[in-house]
Order: sequence, then structure tokens, then C-alpha cells
Amino acid sequence: MSTAALTMDQDVWRPSYNPWLIAVVVALAAFMEVLDTSIANVALPYMAGNLGASNDQSTWVLTSYLVSNAIILPISGWLAGAIGRKRFFMACLGVFTVSSLLCGIAPSLGFLLLFRVLQGAGGGGLQPMAQAILADTFPPQQRGLAFALYGITAIMAPTIGPTLGGWITFNYSWRWIFFINLPVGVATWFLVRRFVEDPPYLAKIKAAGVKLDYIGIALLTMGVGALQILLDKGQEDDWFGSRFITTLVIVSTLSLISLVIWEWFQKAPIIDVRMFKSFNFASANLMMFTLGILLFSALVLMPQFLQTLVGYTSQLAGLALSAGGLVLLFEMPVMGKLTTKVQARYLIACGWLALSIAMYYSTKRIDLTISFNAAVWLRIAQVIGLGFLFVPITLVAYVGIAPEKNNSVAGIVNFMRNMGSSVGTSLVTTLIARRSQFHQEILGGFARPDNPNFQNSLNGLTQQLAHSGLGVHEARGQAYARIYQEVQRHAASLAYIDTFMVLAVGAAIMFFLAFMLKRNDPGGGGAEMAAG
Repeated sequence: MSTAALTMDQDVWRPSYNPWLIAVVVALAAFMEVLDTSIANVALPYMAGNLGASNDQSTWVLTSYLVSNAIILPISGWLAGAIGRKRFFMACLGVFTVSSLLCGIAPSLGFLLLFRVLQGAGGGGLQPMAQAILADTFPPQQRGLAFALYGITAIMAPTIGPTLGGWITFNYSWRWIFFINLPVGVATWFLVRRFVEDPPYLAKIKAAGVKLDYIGIALLTMGVGALQILLDKGQEDDWFGSRFITTLVIVSTLSLISLVIWEWFQKAPIIDVRMFKSFNFASANLMMFTLGILLFSALVLMPQFLQTLVGYTSQLAGLALSAGGLVLLFEMPVMGKLTTKVQARYLIACGWLALSIAMYYSTKRIDLTISFNAAVWLRIAQVIGLGFLFVPITLVAYVGIAPEKNNSVAGIVNFMRNMGSSVGTSLVTTLIARRSQFHQEILGGFARPDNPNFQNSLNGLTQQLAHSGLGVHEARGQAYARIYQEVQRHAASLAYIDTFMVLAVGAAIMFFLAFMLKRNDPGGGGAEMAAG
């Protein structure tokens, strides 16, 4: 069947039920899965204590999920073509829900890790298939609004995940962060079964048969699995100072390069790497990768700064972030509407510019005396640009791509965003650690006996402690300890400033790339190309 005929079939076909009803159903499934990538973070110490494991061992609860999730994401389009998208979506939803139950009743860490692998595999198909269903369910001129609904789930879920996970764990048990998936998963499964349909072109692809690419699957599993583990454990194991991490880098690099070469020459590849020949598709994936970096970097940086250096509780830090989530909640639908009137590349450029300015502004506002209100407004500034990016970048990825590739587009785009989030988390963790050490060495150089300012501060603090009842020698030791602690805090705050500056530069580079994207027809939702 030719591409033109498939496109004609898709233009004629419309779902039997209200598209917005379908959108809410699939977005709910995606929200549940994205939420699970971040909700377990704050519960790790409780899991470790309850299951008799160390804190280091408990971090594999996150890594195991991310690894299996990352492997399924890029091949979800191929799997949907092999067994049918609706059937694949329901299978993923079923596996995710059942494995959530198993995670909640896991008797040991080993069983919990096994069930988290299953949960990650089930969840890996939910995000891309939800996006692909939206792309096929809505006509091109309404895709922007549909992707805005999906964008709310993709951006809001990681924001509220840690706060919700902390509240559930503190008030009930860590097991309930998995049990809450059960009613949502069961209800969504029946709703998907009732309302979601596969368009005609998918039935034709399935009928044509799909050859199983064992070599491609093996290379993908080794490459992405090794990459995800090294990103998650790199800073903890001192990167190339660890033979384990160095081995993972070699395995990941060789496997992924071999995967690209192998898939390029396959007639039915599990990942259609030839789509990257499209400049728009390649650029959209690079931007989505960068968006994942900035989104999760800020999600890591702000609460970590407020809790470790300013002394906020996890609940108060979560409240400071929540205002940004509310802004996105209102901004995303507006942005979806704007995509029908304004070229996507201009919206994308505005988003990157706003994000770059916000990250640079963060370098001026981050300090150890920041107030709660200042932190709230800073977070709002950081998220305004995100609303301009998610929907238009998603639309740009579909420009010039045939409808039968929608599943593959969604799988790869979501994979790039998820890998960006892993890179972003690893990047900021490493930068904070390395730059803190750098600034501590510089600041520590001022704490010399021949520095009159240091001696005045030391003597003044010693006298204060002595007056409070401590002995002279004890007061002197306490004074040194407090000054050293203050040096560490200031060094860490300077490291956060450096990290925000790196993010500002990254967003600025993407701003210039936005103008190189091809123009789209706003009324066509990005489906048609305009000249020039």
C-alpha cells in the first residue's frame, strides 16, 4: 500500500467516540506511568529500612525501572505494528497495573527489583502509545490542543511525584505509592478497551507481518541498559575512576553505534533510524532531549537547594515548586491553541529564549537567604518557557512524516525526552559535586592564620561561644567547625549558580537552532510543509 493511499485512509478515518473522551483516557494512563518515575524517590530510605537493605542498594529500585522503561520506549512503535496498537497499549497497561500490585506486596528487595523491571517494561509503552493515539484521533488542526493535554501529564507528573510520594510514605506506607496505581490502572484498562480503536492503516501494517529482529533487540537492550545504569550510578561511583562505569561506557557506545548501523540496512527495523534523515525530525528529537535535561535538572536543583542549604522541609520545598505546576496547567492549553495560529518554530524560539533568561535569572536570585516567596517566583520563571516548548516540538517531529510512522515517532520522541531527563539528573548531580569542591578550595584559601578578616571572625565567634558556657579550647574548636560548615554552604551555593549558568547556555543554543526548522502550516497542525 502506498504512502498516499495510507494518508488518504487516515484522512477519511475518524474514531467512533468523542476524541476528547479518548484523549482523557489515554492521558490518564500516561500520567500514571510518568508519576511512577519520580514518586518512589523520596521513599527509598523507608524501603531500605523495611526490607533490610542499605541505602545504596535501594537506589536500584529507581534504576531497574528506568532501564526496562528505556529499552521498551524506542521499540514501542515496532511492537504496536506487530500486535496492534490498542492490544499493545492494553497489554502494557495490564502489566503495569499487575506489577504495581506485586511491587506493593514484595517481601524482599530482590523481588521488588524484579517487579520494578516488569513495571518499567509495562510503563514503557504507555507514554508513546498515548501520544500516537492522540496524533491519529485528532485532525491535524486540533493536534496542538490534544498534545497540550498530553503535555500536562508529561510535565506535571514529575513535578508532583516527589511531594505526593513523600506525603503517602509519611502518612501511610511506602507500599501505597504502588497500590494507588491499581484502581486507576483497572479503570483505565476497561475504558481503553471500550473507547480506543486502531485506524485502518495499522490493521494493514499488522496484516503484512513483522519480522522479529533479534540482533537489533539485543543491541538495543545492551546499549540502552548500560547507558541508563551508567547515568544513574556514574557520580556515585566516581565516573571513569570506576572500572564498572568505564566498562558500561564501552559496552553502551559499541552497542548503540552497532545498533544504528544494523537498523539502517534492515527492511523492517525495530527502530526506524532512517527517519533521522529528516532535519526537522532530528532537530525535534535533539530539542526534546534538551528539554528533558532542563526540565529534570530544575526539578532536581530547586528542591535540593532549598532542603540542603536553606533548611526547608520536603513538604515546604514541594509547595515552592507547586506554583510552577499550576502555571503550566493554565499555560499548556493556551499554547495548544496558539499552535493553530502561529508557526511552531517561532513558539519554540520564544520558549528557549524564556528558558535561557530564566536560568540566567536563577544565577542572580539563588542565595542562602532566599525567601519562600522569592523561591516560588523563581520557579514560576523557570517553567514559563517549558509551556512554549513541549507541544510545538512534538508537532514539529511529525512534520513530513507519513501517518504509518506515527507510532515510531512517538516512541523515539518520548525516548529522547526520558534519556534527556536521565542525562540532566546525572549532569547536575556531577556539576554540583565537582563545582562545590572547586569553590571550597578557593574559599578555604582565605581561612589562613595571616588573614586578618578570618582571624577577626574566628576570635569573635570563639568569644560568643565562650560566653555561652563553653571552655576556651572547646569554643575554639566549635568556631573552626562552624566556619568550615559555612564555607561548605557558600561553596555549594556557588556550584548551583554555575550549574544554572550551564543550563542557560544550553537553552540559548537551542534558541538559535529553532530558526533553522522548516516552516509548518499552523492550520494544519504541523502536518503540511510550506515552502521556504
